[in-house]
Amino acid sequence: MAAEDRPQIYLVTPPAFDAAVFPDRLARVLDAAEVACLRLSLATRDEDALLRAADACRMVAHERDVPIVIETHVMLVPRLGLDGVHLIDGARTVRHARKELGQEAIVGAFCGTSRHEGLNAGEAGADYIAFGPARATPLGTGDSVDPELLAWWSEVIEIPVVAEGALTEELIRDLTPITDFFGIGEEIWTAEDPAAALTRLMAAMG
Repeated sequence: MAAEDRPQIYLVTPPAFDAAVFPDRLARVLDAAEVACLRLSLATRDEDALLRAADACRMVAHERDVPIVIETHVMLVPRLGLDGVHLIDGARTVRHARKELGQEAIVGAFCGTSRHEGLNAGEAGADYIAFGPARATPLGTGDSVDPELLAWWSEVIEIPVVAEGALTEELIRDLTPITDFFGIGEEIWTAEDPAAALTRLMAAMG
């Protein structure tokens, strides 16, 4: 597959990290691979912690011309100078986010394994739809996205699609022809060398 036809990398931060240390790890990853977008995906609801993390990651991303979105927190986008928001409740708050942030902001929606939810989010104004997890795990409901959904979406719907969650080299090889982006996060951050781990996953695209 030609490089220009391969899916792009949508990098996702760990759910928790040391804001004094993580930016250097992030910089090494962004310098090692071409990344289309960065998602700040923190589990904390501590506003100060979110502000510190967002400031640090924004500087690293924007220095490399990588847009950065934050998960869930619509109202922090303009305050922190971010590029948009990633919503995790399907189509439910897409219209609200678009109204608050305007047409230029990135608004993405995670829709689990539901084609119906994805279509609704697209109609509501989402810039991309994320489906996942790509592989069943003991976490959550245990469901995984059907590759046939990704294939159908890629063929029929113009809105870009992201495959994410529990990705492996084998899955990336199989899904490369039927997705626009791979959402990659925990797959690399648990490795001693995240940049090398990402390079290995990208090599699986062929």
